[in-house]
Amino acid sequence: MRVPSKPAGFTLLEMLVVLVIIGLIASLVGPRLFSRVDSSKIQVAETQVRLLRGAVETFRLEVGRIPTAEEGLAVLYSAPADERARARWRGPYLDEAVPADPWGNPYRYSVPGRDGLPFAIYSLGADGQVGGEGNDADIGFLPPQ
Repeated sequence: MRVPSKPAGFTLLEMLVVLVIIGLIASLVGPRLFSRVDSSKIQVAETQVRLLRGAVETFRLEVGRIPTAEEGLAVLYSAPADERARARWRGPYLDEAVPADPWGNPYRYSVPGRDGLPFAIYSLGADGQVGGEGNDADIGFLPPQ
């Protein structure tokens, strides 16, 4: 009579070796992937700022002025309170309400902008603070200093 043999399996040592190898690979690849995520957020913010600038320029062409600082970017999606501007408003100029920046903060809008621009649209970057470098740098058409 034959005794059935034990089913083949992995030993604890083999499992630990595999886990160490996976950990080493993750430690080498992980930082590269996360740096790509940060740079892609910067690119998304730059693209959104350009789209918002285009919407402000379209508003300016149709209404005859840029949005006031009090109206902000919300006027690109909702008609202005001013009756004269409301009569010329042909919006909405955005498909949906003004998006948040990739870090979850609202885009900033101010009048005037830097270097002779009539307005500023910008994100404060990853840190949400004025200034900064790298991922924390302000992105967009900035206000005067």
